[in-house]
Amino acid sequence: MHTRTRLAIAIAAVGFSALAHAQITVPIHSVASSDGNRNLGSVTITETPGGLQFAPALQGLPPGQRGFHVHMNGSCAEGPVNGKPAPAGAAGGHLDPHGTNAHKGPNNGGHLGDLPSLEVDSSGAALKPVVAPQLKSLADVRGRALMIHAGGDNYADSPAPLGGGAGRIACGVIGEGVK
Repeated sequence: MHTRTRLAIAIAAVGFSALAHAQITVPIHSVASSDGNRNLGSVTITETPGGLQFAPALQGLPPGQRGFHVHMNGSCAEGPVNGKPAPAGAAGGHLDPHGTNAHKGPNNGGHLGDLPSLEVDSSGAALKPVVAPQLKSLADVRGRALMIHAGGDNYADSPAPLGGGAGRIACGVIGEGVK
């Protein structure tokens, strides 16, 4: 009897330990050449029953609503956007593995990379977590880029494409390892 109890406790401990560690912390840096790749903090991504939670611990951003997305490629290097070189352009477009080509927001079946907007307070801090219900597993985002845009996001392609998020101001590559 004691052996079974110990075995059950050991299995439960391993299971709870795995749940406690189902997260990735992503360092976020400015992509503006004038900022010299300045560290802005991090975003911790955690698996939850409601979808992936993105918990920012960021400083030094412009106050207001910011477009917040997972992008296809795991790179924050300069690359082409609409045929022109742009900061973090190598990240590609929003994560859209099902080819929806639809910018509908985090709850409506468009790009999987559409996250709720990032709220930046008057001091430039972003600390409020958001949940992306379309993203269920860290495997969905590993090896991708996490992007913060200069503008807000209206989750539509009108009046401006991709919700009006505008240029890319900060980026981090979502790591391969689980921490």
